[in-house]
Amino acid sequence: MNTENKIKYDSSVGKLLENIKVDYTKFMSNADMVESFNNGVHVKPGRKFDKVMHGSSVWGFIAKTDGVLKGIPYFVGDVFKAASWRAPAKHVRGTIFSSETNWFRWTGPNYMI
Repeated sequence: MNTENKIKYDSSVGKLLENIKVDYTKFMSNADMVESFNNGVHVKPGRKFDKVMHGSSVWGFIAKTDGVLKGIPYFVGDVFKAASWRAPAKHVRGTIFSSETNWFRWTGPNYMI
């Protein structure tokens, strides 16, 4: 990934994390719980995917490269639900480059309809 794309990727990941926190704030009005949640949201880098976590729970995965997962192509920035602590689920649920925020909640990427 070149420097310009890396900056765009990192910025979009940051926006996703902030939007997760905003969604939680809509759900929970207790300031202490909101602060605790916000402090626990982070990204754990991996080779093919970045893992979005809250504490020790996996929120979802973000593709760092283009590739194929279980026979389905995906692209940089695509977001997956977690199939397990170590692996993403089969289908893309959204992308970090979208201005829409209707494809996820604070609990994770939405299920497919």
